[in-house]
This record gives sequence, C-alpha cells and structure tokens, in this order.
Amino acid sequence: MEDTPKKKELSVIEQWLKRFSDYLEIEMNRSKRTLESYTRSLEAFFTWGNLKDPKEITADKVREYRVYLNRKETNTGGTLKKNTQAYHAIVIRTFLKYLAKQDVETLAAEKIEIGKIPDRQVDFLDFDEVERLIGAIEGNDAKALRDRAILELFFSSGLRVSELVGLDRHHLNLEKEEFSIRGKGSKLRIVFLSPEAKQALQMYLDKRSDIDPALFVSYPKKGLVNRKNTKRDSMRLTPRSVQRMVKHYAKKAGILKDVHPHTLRHSFATDLLVNGADIRSVQSMLGHSSITTTQIYTHITNERLKEIHQMFHAKKKGREKK
Repeated sequence: MEDTPKKKELSVIEQWLKRFSDYLEIEMNRSKRTLESYTRSLEAFFTWGNLKDPKEITADKVREYRVYLNRKETNTGGTLKKNTQAYHAIVIRTFLKYLAKQDVETLAAEKIEIGKIPDRQVDFLDFDEVERLIGAIEGNDAKALRDRAILELFFSSGLRVSELVGLDRHHLNLEKEEFSIRGKGSKLRIVFLSPEAKQALQMYLDKRSDIDPALFVSYPKKGLVNRKNTKRDSMRLTPRSVQRMVKHYAKKAGILKDVHPHTLRHSFATDLLVNGADIRSVQSMLGHSSITTTQIYTHITNERLKEIHQMFHAKKKGREKK
C-alpha cells in the first residue's frame, strides 16, 4: 500500500492568513473576489520577503517591498499604477490591523502610510453620446430589443455589469418602475427605471418566447442552431458578451471613447450630479459603501459647471470693462 502524501504544513504566517480570510468572509461579509484578491496580494508579499512569521513583518521590509512594486515592470513594459501599488499597501495594513486585534506580535498598522492616491480617471458619455449609442441599434427583432433594453437599463439604473447579467425576469417590477438588487458585499439597494427603460424592457419581454429565467439571454448568430450550451443550464448573457455588445454599438455610433459597461454606470452618476442630484443620493443609488468612492465624480461635475459658468454667465450683458 502506497503512503499517502503528506499535506504541506502551513507556516505561522500562512495560518494567520487563513484565519484572516475566514474573518473577512464570515464577520466582514466580503465577497469571494475580495477574499481571492487579498489572499493573492498577501501571498505575493510573503513570497517576496520569504516571510514565515508575523514577527518578520517590519517597517523596513514593507518599505523595501513598496520600492520593489514601484520599480516592477509589467508584461507591457510599463510599471504598476500608483493605485495598484497603494492597494497592496492597504491590504498589508488591513492584515496588520487584524493581527493587532488578535494580540499577535507584528508591525503596527499605523506605521504604513499610504499617501495621496492619484484621482481616478473616469470616462463617461455625454447625454447626446448616450442617445447616439442607443440609436445605433437597428431593427425590432429579439436581439435588437434585448440590446436596447440593456443600454436603457444601464443608463437608467447605474447597474454594474455583473449585477445586470445576474438579473432574472422575476426580479423586475415594471409596474412599480423599481426593483431591488444585491450588489457588492451583498448590499441591498433599490434601483429605478426611467420611462424609456421600462418601455424597452417591456417590448423585449413581450418578444421572448422561451422559458429561461434569466432576464437577458443570448441569441445565436444567423445560420446557427439555437440550442443551449451543454455546460450551462441557462442561456444567460455573460459580462464579456455585454462588454462586446457595448463596444460594438459605440463603434457603430462613431464614439471614439473606449466605451464599456462601466462607462454607462459613470454616465448615469455624472448625469445625475450635473442635473442637481445631491452626492449622498447618488452614493445610495450606486451602492457605494463610502462617500469617498462617489466623490470621484465631483471633479468631473465641477469642471462641467465651470464650463457652463464661463459659457453663459454675464455673456454679452454689458459687463465689458469700461
């Protein structure tokens, strides 16, 4: 009888990483993607520094690691973005805070200074560009009606693409023109339907003849048999399919920006703020945990208001210098 291979024994720091991951999942209710991202980031740090015990995390080690990240070359020949570098530092700091709560001897979290993170670049479409994007959809077949409903829903609700493709038909309430969505961190929020989105969704659903529970399903290209993928029980659209669809219509509409589903989420938020919505309401509609995340849009709207002020304030009203 062959010996059963021995399980690799975890180092002290790996044991604490597992407990930290369990803590994030159970007590902090973080998503699977967040757990995986935090674990990858910390494992990379431990491997780089050959760290076996939390006591080996020192201010010098962290500083050297941050210098390494700053100089690290990416696959494209560039360097890591400052936001990415800051993210790795934030993950290490969060891990250290957890260890401190468990009375583990290690570096104090406050010893790690993140510094100012550069403002995120937010790409969005003006209202006329949104109109052109939706107007690029031609025809009234099921696929065209589906695509129109998707774009109208994106601009009406500010949904993330993962939230949109996860919708089932029963989630919608067209009569109330609103429905609940469970977003990041399992946070529940209410999203609203514009009259245009409501009409587009109704026309699309009226055209459906299948019994698939998914709200948005795929349609075969002309000449292909419409049959289900043997590995899937549903013809539910994937985020990648939606991304390709959005890019297709942006190109067709002659929009030169790099348009993707999140661009429409940005457009939704920007349109609300430019038209007078308060930032707390926009935060709620986007499902942001922190107002800081929503504040990335204020720079855009402030610039837009400045342009409007310069264009229209005291224009040709006899206020020339005397």
